[in-house]
Amino acid sequence: MPDNRLTAGLGTGLEATLSVAIRLPDHRELLIDFVVDTGFAGALTLPSEAVAAIGLPFLQEIVANLADDSEVRVDVHWATIIIDGHETDVQLLAMGKRPLLGTALLSGREFVAQFVDGGLV
Repeated sequence: MPDNRLTAGLGTGLEATLSVAIRLPDHRELLIDFVVDTGFAGALTLPSEAVAAIGLPFLQEIVANLADDSEVRVDVHWATIIIDGHETDVQLLAMGKRPLLGTALLSGREFVAQFVDGGLV
């Protein structure tokens, strides 16, 4: 794949993963593997500890509705990512135990995953 900072694969446990580069405040790039979560309508999530460690700017606190219909307060941060060769700013939620990529970043794209050993995403 060309150097567009978006790569894909089938992770452990048959999870579709996409690697996305996040531009850090010091302008370096950090490549992170995100699990594709088609039930998440937002852009990205990272565990709170990871967000604090990389120093993403705080935007606001929101109330998020989870899959089990419970609600939690979540900090929202700005993140500049490189996707399809272009920088774009997204809202990143500081929550959960693993990085998730939601359908906001899949909008306007075709998403196909082969759930077989060595399958393509």
